[in-house]
Amino acid sequence: MINDVVGDTKSKMSRAIDVLKAEFLKLRTGRASPSILDDIRVEYYGTLVPLNQVSNLSVPDARLITIQPWEANMVPVIEKAILKSGLGLNPSHDGKVIRLPIPPLTEERRKELVKYVKKIGEDSKVAIRNVRRDANETCNKLEKSEHVSEDDLKKGEREIQKLTDDNIKHVDELVALKEKEIMTV
Repeated sequence: MINDVVGDTKSKMSRAIDVLKAEFLKLRTGRASPSILDDIRVEYYGTLVPLNQVSNLSVPDARLITIQPWEANMVPVIEKAILKSGLGLNPSHDGKVIRLPIPPLTEERRKELVKYVKKIGEDSKVAIRNVRRDANETCNKLEKSEHVSEDDLKKGEREIQKLTDDNIKHVDELVALKEKEIMTV
């Protein structure tokens, strides 16, 4: 029973790490990455759809994203959606292909991004600690209902704490890597 709790805890903590990685992918760090456009939705025949479902996204060089819509009438719609997105990018087009130059980040913007990265990292740590708390509560309930011995309970709590420590360390490493990437671009 404790092993089930530990396994469940491990998968929940892993999901918290996955969410952190996904958030980091969405950050504009001065380097072209199509993932910064993941949250942009465009109207396509009355339905809001992700940008990558109505066009082909490519990165020909480190500072440029090209968007080639499958239908030429989508060019102004996509351009408008990018301008409204709040990414601070200025698209240009030739009627067929939209070019999205990625400007270099200012020092001030880099510092803001680093603060945001640290905040996301701290939020992930809080989520991991909440998973630990819930797992420990579940273990204590199992012990009180006499389904688990005290030795098994202590062993389970140690495993849960080790998982917590490992995942917190992993979050710190990911935050440090992202901070370095932002400051050295």
